Amino acid sequence: MGGRRLHCSVQKSAGSERLSALDRRGVVLGLGAVAVAAGSARATADTTSLRFGLTPVFLTNDLELLDRLRSYLTAACGAPVQLVTRRTYQEIIALLVSGQLDGAWICGFPYVVYRQDLELVAVPVWQGRPEYRSYLIGHAGREFAAMADLRGDVHAFSDPDSNSGYLVTRAKLVEEGLAPENLFRRTFFAYGHRNVIRAVASGLAQSGSVDGYVYDVVGEIEPELPRNLAVLRRSEWLGFPPIAAPARETVPGRTALIRRAFEKMADSAEGRSVLGLLKLDGFVAGSPSLFDGIARKVALVGLGGKG
Repeated sequence: MGGRRLHCSVQKSAGSERLSALDRRGVVLGLGAVAVAAGSARATADTTSLRFGLTPVFLTNDLELLDRLRSYLTAACGAPVQLVTRRTYQEIIALLVSGQLDGAWICGFPYVVYRQDLELVAVPVWQGRPEYRSYLIGHAGREFAAMADLRGDVHAFSDPDSNSGYLVTRAKLVEEGLAPENLFRRTFFAYGHRNVIRAVASGLAQSGSVDGYVYDVVGEIEPELPRNLAVLRRSEWLGFPPIAAPARETVPGRTALIRRAFEKMADSAEGRSVLGLLKLDGFVAGSPSLFDGIARKVALVGLGGKG
């Protein structure tokens, strides 16, 4: 993995929280060892069950969605499917890269960093395009023209490995010659886009970085939550969080099964039901070039270089 760096931890210093890169290879190997010790070896040896990971976006606490997605994937793949969820993106990526998952719905940020270790399986289509945007949110009526207008805020990020919930804002700060530890009074990770919305809505944070797809869908299904909030800034369109699989399959043929299941989701009543809950049009094969914009931000911020 070439010593690539991705995960950023929060360190408190003089009342602020400084963001520093950690060696991701060591973290991945460490998490893999813990997972094996916890019994993942038994799960890996079970070649009859397909293990599919979900990062902690707003959808993973929807039991109806999880049940329908599991049911659909089991029927479409012709094998029992186990949905694997974790609190952080990092944990899912660790399991995926180490081959302990057959596939996962991840984010474009880790996909870019681990592109040589992963295979792009499918990309969601939302509102007619395989792309989404990052939103910078705050309270309604707030004046905003540049990132400097956030000076003194407590700012909520979603996850240190999230494109829309972290990377996009960091890249914009670099473009405007600002650093989070000097701009914000404090920052924290809410570990979930819906949690970012809740943090800003409740006043725990004055601003936040969030997935635009999640924000818009939450506005549809929970209109009271963002009622007093506003989108201060929308990023350019970027590749939608993709479905990915390990570049080297643990069980041959699993990646093709997962790809077909997602690309054919709109062709069955059960699949359309899942898409309805996700508020998505469907899934397409997509191209790695969809994520070039994210790759440029990774390079700009310096979180994906070889150390």
